[in-house]
Amino acid sequence: MNLLDPTWWLTILGAFATIGVLAIIFAETGLLLGFFLPGDSLLVAAGIFSSASVAVGMGIEPLSFPMLLIGTPLCAIAGAQLGHFLGARFGRRMFDKPDSRLFKREHVVRAEEFFEKFGPAKAVVLARFVPIVRTFMNPVAGVLEMPAKRFFVWNVIGGVVWVEGLLLLGHFLGNKVDPKQIDKYILPGVFLIVLISLIPIIFEVVKRRRNPKAAPMPTGKHHRVPTSTDGP
Repeated sequence: MNLLDPTWWLTILGAFATIGVLAIIFAETGLLLGFFLPGDSLLVAAGIFSSASVAVGMGIEPLSFPMLLIGTPLCAIAGAQLGHFLGARFGRRMFDKPDSRLFKREHVVRAEEFFEKFGPAKAVVLARFVPIVRTFMNPVAGVLEMPAKRFFVWNVIGGVVWVEGLLLLGHFLGNKVDPKQIDKYILPGVFLIVLISLIPIIFEVVKRRRNPKAAPMPTGKHHRVPTSTDGP
């Protein structure tokens, strides 16, 4: 059993693999405990195994590509909206717990720093392509009082671009490469997408370092997410 291996998930889910992908994407984006689930690699693998020749070669039922194209972005958007709602509703209490195997305060801090560095809109979109950050970004945005309507707009944009891009990449690979060698393409495909997604982040960081006044840090209600280690 390997929870980080997307092929293990698709194989164990069998005929329910398509529904399983939707559930995992929702959990990974909407539930804090879902950060350990495969996101990028699962979407690429799902696109690959939507190819009948690949799926049959691996001994599993082909995934429904139309259902993936429609269902996965909806689940990604809904999961993120749930995370934002919980953050706005419960505030610091969501993170007021000791470190454990399934929760680390450093993940919260990392998401908050990402939010502060790029501002609400860019952070919500770019975080989709950064594992762990994309899970914690949504409740952090709620805690930091990003308006629900504004969050929804950028959540939709980021969710659609992230999901559809990875699914289409996987589907393309599934129809073009030898099914016997498909395992060699899953991780490189994910790496390529993540690398491309990091380009605007790198550009933004370089721009800020060269001219800090050109892109000031967000101000106003944005502040560090408090944790139980803080004073009253």
